[in-house]
Amino acid sequence: MEDATRLHIRVSPTPATVVEEAANMIVACANECVKEGTLFSLFLSGGSTPKALYELLSSPAYLSQIDWRGVQLFFGDERCVAIDSPLSNYAMAKSALIDNVPIPADNVYRMKGELDPQQAAKEYGELLRDQFQDGGPDVLLLGMGDDGHTASLFPNTSALDEPKHRCVANYVPFDYIPAGTNWRITLTYPFINQSRRVVIMVTGKSKQKRMSEVLEGPRDIRRLPIQGVKPVGDVFWMIDADAAGMFEE
Repeated sequence: MEDATRLHIRVSPTPATVVEEAANMIVACANECVKEGTLFSLFLSGGSTPKALYELLSSPAYLSQIDWRGVQLFFGDERCVAIDSPLSNYAMAKSALIDNVPIPADNVYRMKGELDPQQAAKEYGELLRDQFQDGGPDVLLLGMGDDGHTASLFPNTSALDEPKHRCVANYVPFDYIPAGTNWRITLTYPFINQSRRVVIMVTGKSKQKRMSEVLEGPRDIRRLPIQGVKPVGDVFWMIDADAAGMFEE
């Protein structure tokens, strides 16, 4: 990571404690924005660990800790599928979080995966430009795949080379992703790296080797795209013990 980025590595015993720590950070950041008199921008990601986070945030224990009228929800990436597809990040977030909290409908900004990928990416990029100008998210949630990808920035794909656009369509020519989801819409490094805080949640033993490479190995963004996440603010790696391996608190 570059010197401008403040790196924090937090190891928790279990995936559940990773989720709880992330929820506590989101509550704190949301309340900080209330004190500043600003809206709180939270960018969501897909996956099982984020789903558990969304369910926790909408549970009775956390629901009232956030003034949802002051929250704006955005997305870090989306598969180019129908809005109600079980493969849609928005559909997952809607059932796990959005439908269960009192957030105004106008405060939810989804990527339109049902549109032509290039058109959907262009529309979302323009929305981000209008909303943030030259700034970025208050909190951006990310994960890391076993291959080192994050959002829909996959190894050796064209989106890794995007120099200016905040959001692009990215074709992922790999067999292991869900069938029919080769086209993705994703944030790019120019926007990701304007974030005040990036929270990367990583759980499971399958991530352990990759964690070591990403944090201690040579920098190779084309092979390990998550190494390109170098925001102007803070990066919080929230890792469970299985994923951490050699890494200790």
